[in-house]
Amino acid sequence: MTAARLAGMIALAAALGLPACKPPPTDAGMARAANLPAPEGPSEPLASPDTDGAVWAQSARAGRLVYGIPGGQVLVSLECLGAGTSGARLKIARHAPADEGAGALLALIGNRRIARLPVDATKIGGAMMWQGETPAAAEGWDALGGMREATVTVPGAGLVKLNPSPLPMQLVEDCRMPAPPADPA
Repeated sequence: MTAARLAGMIALAAALGLPACKPPPTDAGMARAANLPAPEGPSEPLASPDTDGAVWAQSARAGRLVYGIPGGQVLVSLECLGAGTSGARLKIARHAPADEGAGALLALIGNRRIARLPVDATKIGGAMMWQGETPAAAEGWDALGGMREATVTVPGAGLVKLNPSPLPMQLVEDCRMPAPPADPA
């Protein structure tokens, strides 16, 4: 055996022996961790609301629809911002509690379409709710078309069944429609 090879083997044996110099793990670290305050996590998930009898209705504000059981709480709202412009956007809100600073993807499913729309915890009427804006031209809004049930869901905020109505797709189409040309007179 050459001296270089012997020196290499000695160095390897020394390196492998180093971990043996450390004491074995103990439960002491676990005891210290158990005394730390628990980190705050997300709120408990909500159950899906009952939507039997829920309808889309015009809001008091033009260009805005609300969805819910008449006389009950609004579950979802849809609003057109900048109708008829190239920057027209639709704002969707899931009226369910959201944790401050949270963000998620709202899934809009229907009419053989799936849209994943970014939403954030936003203060609405004094409470944190899920809300986001997406260009009106986005194809995902076509999930609201047709006369079949659609759904809206946000992780932890339950699934909302959207009963069929022509109103939401009409709002989307009106929002997308370019403004009529100015009268040259």
